[in-house]
Amino acid sequence: MCFRVQSNTISFPAAKTQRDHYQQTSKLLPQEQNRAMVVVSNPAMQHLSPYILSPNAGLPAQPQIPLIDLSQPDAKHLIVKACEEFGFFKVVNHGVPLEFISHLESEAVSFFSLPQTEKEKAGPAGPFGYGNKNIGRNGDVGWVEYLLLKTDPRFNFHKLPSGFGKNPEKFRSALKDYISAVRKMACEILELIADGLKIQQRNVLSKLLMDEQSDSVFRLNHYPPRPELNEAPVNGGGERNLIGFGEHTDPQIISVLRSNNTSGLQISTRDGSWISVPPDQTSFFINVGDSLQVMTNGRFKSVKHRVLANGSKSRVSMIYFGGPPLSEKIVPLPSLMKGKESLYKEFTWFEYKKSAYNTRLSDNRLAHFQRIAAS
Repeated sequence: MCFRVQSNTISFPAAKTQRDHYQQTSKLLPQEQNRAMVVVSNPAMQHLSPYILSPNAGLPAQPQIPLIDLSQPDAKHLIVKACEEFGFFKVVNHGVPLEFISHLESEAVSFFSLPQTEKEKAGPAGPFGYGNKNIGRNGDVGWVEYLLLKTDPRFNFHKLPSGFGKNPEKFRSALKDYISAVRKMACEILELIADGLKIQQRNVLSKLLMDEQSDSVFRLNHYPPRPELNEAPVNGGGERNLIGFGEHTDPQIISVLRSNNTSGLQISTRDGSWISVPPDQTSFFINVGDSLQVMTNGRFKSVKHRVLANGSKSRVSMIYFGGPPLSEKIVPLPSLMKGKESLYKEFTWFEYKKSAYNTRLSDNRLAHFQRIAAS
């Protein structure tokens, strides 16, 4: 089997299906697996996230990730509680057809299995298009390659790779079906949030995602395996990990994440500890974004999260980031502000987005917009 190895790139042999791709990788000898991974140039290595050790013994039991059944009448109350306590939850009975999920994942795996030169026709990410290791424009890097697409309710995909396989329209169709269904679910969740917060205007949040000017984006991530992570930990001190995507919060209103059955996602709890999120390829995970934190005047907290590379298997994730129109003012909802003062300065989504682009992943983006109490 022949592998093309290039500096600063991730290159895999072509595979027709996700299963083929995983089987090809798992059958390789360790030295061949390493050749199939990224070959990082020296400058990039200086900024690549280092290995971290995660203690795996003597720790208390991890808290359970909130699980919400969207078909149940108490869903609205459970969602509000989860947003307050975690800023994160898992949903089942979500109404998204499983065939939409499998079709898009198959297309994503096919894309990431293309020769590197073909993938790069969809890049460089600036910010939209194909990207490899570099996350944003401020020096953040990770063990990831991705495709970031600008989308809107009319399904105008920007930087969609025109040379995608033999049938780019198949990819476009899979994107349209999936995003349409996931956006509908996101709107349902936002309306349940409004119900749970006893806001009379049920669509006060969901209408922002349905607006023709909605600034929503969609991201496909591929985290290649790192076989050396399976080696024995140093001095028995814990599991050895490599950051695939560094810790951050999402700036938008709400994020809807789905991944294959490979672990890696972690969220940070209020006490600053990290807990692993068990993968579930038939369910979705919901993140509270910075904008929703502001719109609830801090009642909800945007969740800090990260992804660790896996030693044995590729992780493929698909994330819909539901954002408002660029001109939308991001302020606390009036119905939640009776007798209260805003914790945040008024700003538009455009202003916040511009500010976020000038920060590092782990920065507290909202700090610049918080009101400073008078001394």
